[in-house]
Amino acid sequence: MSVRQRLARCVSRLALLASFGLPVPVLAAPTDPATGGDFLAGVAGTLSHLEPGMLTGLALVLGLIAFATTTAIVHVRFRRLALAREAFAFGEISRLEARIEEGLALLMAEPQIVVVWRDPAADPEIIGNTPAFTGVASPTRILAFGAWLSPASAREIEAGVERLRARGMPLTLILTSQDGRHFEADGRPVGSAVILRLRDITGVRLDHARLQEAYRALDAESSALRLLLDALPAPAWVGGEGGRLRWGNAAYVHAVEARDAQDAAARDLKLLDQASRTQASRTHAEGKAFAARLPVVVAGTRKVLDVLEVGTGGSGVAGLALDATEAEAVRSELAHVVSAHRRTLDQLATAVAIFGADQRLVFHNAAYATLFELDPAFLDDRPTDTAVLDRLRTARRLPEQADFRLWREQLHAAYRAIEPSEYWWHLPAGRTLRVVTAPNPEGGVTYLFDEVTERLALESRYNSLTRIQSETLDALAEAVAVFGSDGRLGLSNSAFARLWKLDAALLKAHPHIDAVAEACRPMSTDTAVWARLRTAVTGIEARIPTEFRLERTDGVILDGSTQPLPDGGTLVTLRDVTDSVHVERALVDRNEALVAADHLKSTFVSHVSYELRSPLTTIIGFAQLLDDTGIGPLNTRQRAYVSHITESSAALLAIINDILDLATIDAGAMALELGEVDVRAAMDAAAEGLRDRLAEGGIRLAIEAGNASGSFHADAKRVRQILYNLLSNAVGFAPEGSVVTLSAERRERDIVFRVRDVGPGIPPEIGARVFDRFESHTTGSRHRGVGLGLSIVRSLVALHGGSVSIQSPPGGGTLVTCTFPLDAGFSREAAE
Repeated sequence: MSVRQRLARCVSRLALLASFGLPVPVLAAPTDPATGGDFLAGVAGTLSHLEPGMLTGLALVLGLIAFATTTAIVHVRFRRLALAREAFAFGEISRLEARIEEGLALLMAEPQIVVVWRDPAADPEIIGNTPAFTGVASPTRILAFGAWLSPASAREIEAGVERLRARGMPLTLILTSQDGRHFEADGRPVGSAVILRLRDITGVRLDHARLQEAYRALDAESSALRLLLDALPAPAWVGGEGGRLRWGNAAYVHAVEARDAQDAAARDLKLLDQASRTQASRTHAEGKAFAARLPVVVAGTRKVLDVLEVGTGGSGVAGLALDATEAEAVRSELAHVVSAHRRTLDQLATAVAIFGADQRLVFHNAAYATLFELDPAFLDDRPTDTAVLDRLRTARRLPEQADFRLWREQLHAAYRAIEPSEYWWHLPAGRTLRVVTAPNPEGGVTYLFDEVTERLALESRYNSLTRIQSETLDALAEAVAVFGSDGRLGLSNSAFARLWKLDAALLKAHPHIDAVAEACRPMSTDTAVWARLRTAVTGIEARIPTEFRLERTDGVILDGSTQPLPDGGTLVTLRDVTDSVHVERALVDRNEALVAADHLKSTFVSHVSYELRSPLTTIIGFAQLLDDTGIGPLNTRQRAYVSHITESSAALLAIINDILDLATIDAGAMALELGEVDVRAAMDAAAEGLRDRLAEGGIRLAIEAGNASGSFHADAKRVRQILYNLLSNAVGFAPEGSVVTLSAERRERDIVFRVRDVGPGIPPEIGARVFDRFESHTTGSRHRGVGLGLSIVRSLVALHGGSVSIQSPPGGGTLVTCTFPLDAGFSREAAE
């Protein structure tokens, strides 16, 4: 290395040491004690005595000699001086290098790194133990600041180095490494070079760096909090000693109607009233934070604020007030809504139980307590979900489980679930519950219990009935079709498809009534009937049942009907009545013939009866005349003959009268002569006509009016006729020496007559026909007749609006009961 290069390096390092304030050695200039002054003075004196020419030549020679000598001397002296100076320079350079090494040793005595940029295009010179900083042997790793510094420190040093190298701006920074160590960065320009020193901080400087870092963090946090508080819509404030306002955010300034925070502090404008501030001061004196919901005037408007004020040490305070006006209104409204919801839930048949996030019962409705038969006192104690399940398990009101604990844990998984879950509980008592667990947004679970035992049974029955209905419809001979409210076919049986020869694919497609009519048109051309059917199916108003008859082109006659259904649909039924219509027509023809024959019979009987009655009346009159002693005496035999004639004529007259009565009733010409009928008198009058027959057979008649004394509204003549016919029938069947009873009973709405004998009774096969005309059965008795008496009784009682029945009571005999209404209207139609 040349002297010049070594000297330049030394100068550079001396400048580096000088930049960090270290002592720099000074170069000493060498001295040469010249002693040739006297010699030059003597030469000058000799030359002054020579001639000018000689002097000129001499001067020229001497000049040349002097020049040569001088040049030699100067060369020798310069060489000697140069050698001396070179030796001195080498010595100084060695001394400077030693001093530089000493300075570098002193520089490196503390952990630090020096980075020197001499040329912007060249790599920097890095001096120091870089692995102690970066943990990597590569020196250039020190410049990858992001690899060993924290992100914030890396950003700061990179920006500072960029400014230092670009504009020569010095930098002084406190940096933090990724492992928590602190470093000091000092950078400045030195001549044309740029130097950056990184030094590990220890001792007081480390504490200072940490305090500085903490200060910066606190300052950043304080600024962020101040910005945040200033952006809050809620008033926030800081008070100093004596309770004076030191700072307030924008919302506070607005609340106290000040110009700005300085104006509010200068005027010491308070948000809270004196009473609230006094209460807050007492709370602070106890070392507690003051929190209360207070009415406060905010910008001239009264609001409700949630105030929180805390002591900050000494006598300072900091407070925050949140607007709770809307929250208070919402809370009140929510309380009303919750109360209404609870009242609503109490009216539900579904059992509801709400458990909170702590798994304790928060709410239950009445249906819950009733469903599980839980004690109200137990529920009022807010039991846990586990306690409720244990009690229900003890009472056997939970499903039987092989591992109850595992089942309970699975059920309680609803507290951690997001979506509702559904379970089916089959209880030991045969009941079935549908259970829904719904997680609450604020935590907890809502249980919904529906007892579906009856519903499942109904669904099963419904499904069974549906299947039975389908099978029944398919088994019906009638064609059945159900059309929906949209006019489309919803249901039909197989008879419908067979009747109209419809394709199964068409029916499965649920065709419209118009499509069905079109498919049936080849077999029926009666468009009017199909139009009526379409109106009945698709009509909205006047939905009433209809009936129609449809004749197909093949001669089949169908009777149809439509029935509106509750769901808006229409039921259509079709019956094949071809045979019935033919039979009906035959029966109508036959009935007309029978009616004509019956009319002819009635006319014949009426005429014959009238024709027989006239000569019979003459016979009876002459017989009574012969029996009269005023005409002349008759012997015993003659009198007996006359008596037989009279009795036979009277019996024949009674039969004729009965026939005439029946003919009158059949013709609807019999009119009742209504009036008040004395019950006892009617009973006695009916019995009076049977005295001779009673005496002849030795039969006793017992009349028991009972509580029926008085009268009732009826035809007296016909009532006596009814009672007479009943008594006559009873006497005819009663054995000799027996008793026939005629009794009456008045009830609330009717009066009842009963005639009883102790004869052989009425066999069951005869009882149903005894009231028919010309039905006469002796059953071994003396009774003889044409079978019109009971028929007339039934007809006359029916005309009065009453009824008659016959039965065999316990103990034997026959009991006939006639009932006459007391206040009902009378029928104008008699039983045939």
